[in-house]
Amino acid sequence: MKILLLGKNGQVGWQLQRALAPLGEVVAWGRAACDVADTVTLGERVAAVAPDVIVNATAYTAVDKAESEPTLAHAINAEAPRQLALAARACGARLVHYSTDYVFDGTKPGPYREDDPTAPHSVYGRSKLAGEQGIQTVDGLQSLIFRTSWVFGEHGANFVKTILRLAGEREQLTVVDDQIGSPTPAALIADVTALALQQWLHAGVHTPAHRLYHLSAAQPVSWCAFAREIVRLASEQGRALQLHADAIQPIPSSAYPTPARRPANSRLDCRQLERDFCLQLPGWQPYLERMLPLLP
Repeated sequence: MKILLLGKNGQVGWQLQRALAPLGEVVAWGRAACDVADTVTLGERVAAVAPDVIVNATAYTAVDKAESEPTLAHAINAEAPRQLALAARACGARLVHYSTDYVFDGTKPGPYREDDPTAPHSVYGRSKLAGEQGIQTVDGLQSLIFRTSWVFGEHGANFVKTILRLAGEREQLTVVDDQIGSPTPAALIADVTALALQQWLHAGVHTPAHRLYHLSAAQPVSWCAFAREIVRLASEQGRALQLHADAIQPIPSSAYPTPARRPANSRLDCRQLERDFCLQLPGWQPYLERMLPLLP
């Protein structure tokens, strides 16, 4: 089997190179090899590889910057996935794609199910939703879309690295405490992708042509609680920090305005994924504990 992986240098793409390798030949592209924003030639590039599976881990993820760059965000997050879907259909490949909790408005009291109404507040969220919809309008294609949340890993920029940097510089820190979600390790996303893909291809898992799943770690927390756990674990592991976990103070989102509005509730109900692929999603804490010593 030949797998074409796009976005190999991102947080999830980096882990996918490892997780997908046992399934077959992985042709991994970064932006230098293929800029998905160039949708004119994207189909031709894919056809030349003739993959059995396309895994699209590319995304425009600068949530606040997207408010001032809506055209670029739409090209990467919406138009490119549709073009990849068309290219996959043309060469008889299946498509795996990743979306986000930002497709929801965050007002639901409980975890979001896959069939809950979407209502993104931000350019980023709207572009990612358009990407989902673009894929799902392509007839004759089999696709898997995973919505995930609060991704972190040792490769690439993320909240964990930002908190560690600030903890090394400051003795006080404020972090929003009224946004709740599940920090999700990139390694977990990659491993679940590989497991689901293997079953989807070889184990007779029958799904509709287009299947959408929620994929996030267990045990949701606030950003403030997550920041405290990062600092607590790092301190226990001997990292020299100026900041103590109990010096991280909670603030409401209204006290930390950003160009893009975030969902207050980003909790995702992942039971459908667990049922269909016979797995149990773990908590994020062990991943964080193992990752921290790998960071500079």
